[in-house]
Amino acid sequence: FQGARIARLSRRLSLDYEWNFGLSFGWKPYDRDDNRLNTMMGSKINAFLNVNFFLRWRLTRELDLTFGPTLTHFSNGNTKFPNAGLNSIGMKFGLLYCFGRADDPLVKPRRPLLAPDFPRHFSYDLVLFGSWCSKGVEVGDVLYASPDTYPVVGFNFSALYNFGYKFRAGLSLDGVYDGSANVYVPDRIAELGGGAPLEFARPTIDRQLALGLSGRAEFVMPYFTIGLGLGMNVLHKGGDLKAFYQTLTLKVGITRNAFAHIGYSLRDFHMPNFLMLGVGYRFNNKYPRHY
Repeated sequence: FQGARIARLSRRLSLDYEWNFGLSFGWKPYDRDDNRLNTMMGSKINAFLNVNFFLRWRLTRELDLTFGPTLTHFSNGNTKFPNAGLNSIGMKFGLLYCFGRADDPLVKPRRPLLAPDFPRHFSYDLVLFGSWCSKGVEVGDVLYASPDTYPVVGFNFSALYNFGYKFRAGLSLDGVYDGSANVYVPDRIAELGGGAPLEFARPTIDRQLALGLSGRAEFVMPYFTIGLGLGMNVLHKGGDLKAFYQTLTLKVGITRNAFAHIGYSLRDFHMPNFLMLGVGYRFNNKYPRHY
């Protein structure tokens, strides 16, 4: 989780945010025999994504009251079917006790740290990622879930202009091998045969490789960077890879230049693609060092 103040509204009141990312356990997933009504969740463990916007009212030197809306999403990142996901919206109220506040923030706010001038520059991020995904194949007017899972590996090479401490944007070259792309059912007679299971076949590897170009924007925070991307595959053999894709990424700093990478790719803003779990390295990083 990570949070910060968005705006100070008065001496006692501020508008804050907090986002959370993690895992959720204990789900009772879809089962054809025992739980066929749960068509949203196909796995016992799911990703948890949450964002809160709240007012923070300082009651005393140590005690704050918080209240505001919260948005939550649960899904397994297309690693197992079904994966319709679950979204919720609610209100959250809480009391926050801050141990060891030396100064009273209501009367004597701390003096802000003066950061050195930021040198605007281009930096270059290389990310290598991999994951696995499930696949649904349309036969006639019916979508059938393949019983297999398929590997995904790829890379991103981004050239990003750093406008300041908090924001960078630019272009990214995106390459991927998607083992689920263009999977098909070769024998459509099986659909009408009554009882015979469908067979799912993979195409040749050239129909599962793609190279895309995307625009990227990143919001930079201490330790964490949240990124958004919009792109198109420009080199591919058609089918599933003829796509307009979107990415949501989280980069977690390991060293000054190395980072862990967690991302999710969508098609046309609603069709799940795959997770992107990997590592990355930043070249030509000219962010000032703080001691």
